[in-house]
Amino acid sequence: SDDNGINYTGNSIGHDITAVLDGNAQNLYVLNNFFEATVDDYRSGTVKFPLNNLTEGKHTLQIKAWDISNNSAEAVLNFVVTQSNSGQLAHIYNYPNPFTTHTQFMFEHNMPNQNLDVSIRIYSVSGKMVKSIHTFINTEGTRSDSIEWDGRDEYGDKLAKGVYLYKLSVKSATGKSDSGYQKLILLN
Repeated sequence: SDDNGINYTGNSIGHDITAVLDGNAQNLYVLNNFFEATVDDYRSGTVKFPLNNLTEGKHTLQIKAWDISNNSAEAVLNFVVTQSNSGQLAHIYNYPNPFTTHTQFMFEHNMPNQNLDVSIRIYSVSGKMVKSIHTFINTEGTRSDSIEWDGRDEYGDKLAKGVYLYKLSVKSATGKSDSGYQKLILLN
């Protein structure tokens, strides 16, 4: 996105939306034709480009775009390719943390465009389950940040301030699954 608008026409030499994979500038991807402007907003959009036949392991994608005022910006995206048929979660956290009235659970996964069965079980430090959240989501990408909690237990009562642990579990319709633990702090 850019306040001046994105230049994706490719009519200026060197002003294309481009990507370089793993620092190999000899293999430059021109992404102009893969840019989709946001409906009714010329200032932002999305690039969807398939990167096929990548080797397993860590990769870097350096992306460069221009606005219509001839200003450029670059971003670096680090990602991991895996051939695993199992689900994988990463960067599980809740924000804000600590919180008083609500928090939002966030996580990354390797199951994009699939219906995901998500379960969050919140426990006191003594191990007693105080809240269970169960929902179904479908994320276009590999990040979810749509699950909120108001700090209340199964009966709708406000929990006491303190440290709580939670287990976030995800299962896809194709059987991929993973889970992870994290802690949160509730303030009153």
